[in-house]
Parts: sequence; C-alpha cells; structure tokens
Amino acid sequence: MNSFLERLGRAIRRLLSGLGRAAPPLGPDQWTDGTFSQQGRAIAYKLFVPARGTGTPRPLVVMLHGCTQNPEDFATGTGMNRLAAERDFLVLYPAQSPRANAGKCWNWFITQHQRADRGEPALLAALTREVIDVHAADPGRVYVAGLSAGGAMADILGRTHPELFAAVGVHSGLTAGAAHDLMSALAVMKDGPAAAPADAPAVGPAPPTIVFHGDADGTVHPLNGERVVAAALAQREGGAAAPRQSEGRSPQGQAFTRRQYADARGRIDVEAWLLHGAGHAWAGGSAAGSFTDPAGPDASAEMLRFFLAHPMPKRADKDR
Repeated sequence: MNSFLERLGRAIRRLLSGLGRAAPPLGPDQWTDGTFSQQGRAIAYKLFVPARGTGTPRPLVVMLHGCTQNPEDFATGTGMNRLAAERDFLVLYPAQSPRANAGKCWNWFITQHQRADRGEPALLAALTREVIDVHAADPGRVYVAGLSAGGAMADILGRTHPELFAAVGVHSGLTAGAAHDLMSALAVMKDGPAAAPADAPAVGPAPPTIVFHGDADGTVHPLNGERVVAAALAQREGGAAAPRQSEGRSPQGQAFTRRQYADARGRIDVEAWLLHGAGHAWAGGSAAGSFTDPAGPDASAEMLRFFLAHPMPKRADKDR
C-alpha cells in the first residue's frame, strides 16, 4: 500500500509540474535545503536549481560527498553548481547523517547497502525519483557521481539502478562489492582490491562510467580505480578492447594519462583518468572546499561532458 501511495504521489506531482512546464518563470538560481523520507528513513539534501529560462526538462546530476564532508562543502569544492548555472541542469547533493555513519561516509562496504531494494541505494534512488518528479527533470538524463565513499556508492547505484542512472562518475572510489564489512573495506582501501568476497551481492553491468584517480592516493589505493574500470568493461558488449590513450597536462601543470574505451559500435562508454602525483582529492576543484586539488584537470567539467554524451538509451537502441 505504501509503495502504491508513493507512486500515486509522484504521478500527481509530475502532472502538476508538467502543467507549468511550457512557460516557466524567470528567476534567480535556487540553493535549497530539503528532507526526504521513505519507509521510516529520512535523508537531508541540498538542491541547486538554476534560473529557469528554456522550459524544457533538464538533466539531473546526483553528487555524493566523501567522508567528513557535507553538501555545501562538496558543492564548493567541485564547482558543480557553477557548471549547472552555465549549462542549465539540476544538482542534487544528498547528505549522509552522522547517525548512519559517524564519519559521514556512505556505507558502501556493508552488504545491506549494496542492494537495489535495501539500505542507502534504495533510499538514494527514491530521493532521486522524487526530485525528477517534483522538478520535472529529464528522466533520460540522470547521472550520479561521487568522491571516495561517495564514488563507491555512485558505482553501486549505477549497478543496482541501471534504469535510473544513465552514466556514473567515480572519483578516488571503489567498485561495487569490493568489501563486505569495515575490516575488508580498510584492507581494500590500503592495499587495493583482492578477489570479490564470496557473499558479495550480485550487481548488474555498469552503465557508461568515467573514473578519476590519483596514482599517489594514500587513502584509497589507485588499484581500486583500475578495478572500477575493469568492472565497467567486464560485461559490456565487445569486451575490453584496447583503449585510445593520450598523455596530457592541465593548465596548472598536473600530468595525467587518459584512456577511452569504445564499445562495439564505436561509442566511448568507459573513460579513465590517471592523475600522476595526485593524492586523494577532487581534481581541478576549488581550494575553498575540502579534499580538492586545484592543480588537476577539471574533473567536474570532464564528467559533465561525458554524462551529457550518454543519455539513457531508448528501448529500440537497447534491443539492437
């Protein structure tokens, strides 16, 4: 009954929001607080809504902060709201509660939080659907990205809810199923990935995925970034063909290696950036936020470029 009422409520909100979609009013950018509840669990969030002008459904990017961070800090550090104002898309920043995790980390390493119908993935997916409905976002252009623990949860969401998220960005994170408790999480963060635990939950193929990781990351071993890439390639059509590789340097001097993997139809659907000499920080971010590296290439802009190149495939495309 509760799920039916939730679906009915979303349908009504979608209808009401759609009535005004043809000629939305102009207005200032909005940076609002909210709380969402589902099945007795509540989650706070911040939402950035750029000034309206076009009246067309806009993309939505869900941004998952790292441990000890909060939405305000993460928004400041990544600069994603600035890009949203320029490119006209919504940005949702869910907030992990200290009650759920003392370090405000997403619980990516606990089995119950690695499943579609339970724990944090279920709650985050429901919140995302609520924002889509209330703000008339484009359901075919919904993306999720995160840093560290947020990157690990972003990878989980892409696997558990492929019908919702069209592409995923993982910065300094870990792959779905890399750990099953705190001890295994600490081990994989320190030494890199081992074989997946026997009781790891089954996850589906990854959607298009872009990965950033510093090769001097002392918090999450850089081999974890390689595992995210390998897992994204493992079940894709055409397998893991040789990538298109290039070397580069950011305007601030950060060296990097970029690898792009094309699928059987020649479309780049997996992209990996290895940041040479970089630690555990969002590349190209603002020093006003925590865990950022202003010298790096602009990870926010590159993720956005990748995301917008990957709308959700239409059913006919999926069946080909």
